[in-house]
Amino acid sequence: MEKRFLTPREAVQAIVDNGQRVMTQSFARTVVLSLLAGFYIAFGAQLATVVTQDAAPFLGTGVARLLGGSVFSVGLMLVVVCGAELFTGNSLLTKAALLGQIPWSKLAENWIVVILGNLVGSLFFAWLMYRSELWQAGQVAEHAVNIASAKCRLPFEVAFIRGILCNWLVCLAVFMATAARDVPGKLLACYVPIMTFVASGFEHSVANMYFIPTGLLLADARQLVEPGLSWNNFFLANLLPVTLGNIVGGVVFVAFAYWFIHLRGGRNGRP
Repeated sequence: MEKRFLTPREAVQAIVDNGQRVMTQSFARTVVLSLLAGFYIAFGAQLATVVTQDAAPFLGTGVARLLGGSVFSVGLMLVVVCGAELFTGNSLLTKAALLGQIPWSKLAENWIVVILGNLVGSLFFAWLMYRSELWQAGQVAEHAVNIASAKCRLPFEVAFIRGILCNWLVCLAVFMATAARDVPGKLLACYVPIMTFVASGFEHSVANMYFIPTGLLLADARQLVEPGLSWNNFFLANLLPVTLGNIVGGVVFVAFAYWFIHLRGGRNGRP
């Protein structure tokens, strides 16, 4: 009978084996897959904005955040099941680099290409949503602008720490999805950690590549002046600290931790 899931050690090895793809995967393939990840995360982000726009007064803030996190998880589900290159999840490639199976230069190259692809995909999706005119008026537009403004006003240290906590959970979701051997198991593995990070208020760099530009576009269209909401603050006050935090959360607390537990001292990447 086929196993329904991998043990933690087997999942770690599967992630390491998968990480070797950066040695053979073409540049064009990486670019397209990273664009797709930007689109997929944006699908979840826009849905979370819609379903939470008026939920808090009726359900309470906590339940509204739970609802938003639940629907946002569709983004990682699409990435995992359909296949895409997501910068935050690619923190796990560090395991293969720690074992010497991929050069650190290739890891850095992958991260640069993927984060830029995620950014372009997210920006394009934000523009599509803006041009759709679904949010040009009404409460959902105001909600989107408020989300973006709040993210841009976070102190650097706060955004950095929230980024750590976020990608700790995202990489655990990818870890569990790798361990799952069927689609329902992968969907559940994506749902629980992603719902947790969104409901908790943590910060995800790729999601913010959609949330903040969408708010900026809508604020400009509605001639709204929101404190701290600017393209400069998007990049320097939010995206920079959140991205750094995401790297620490994924690399240190998941990739390095499980490399240390299961693979440190192994020969040729084998425990």
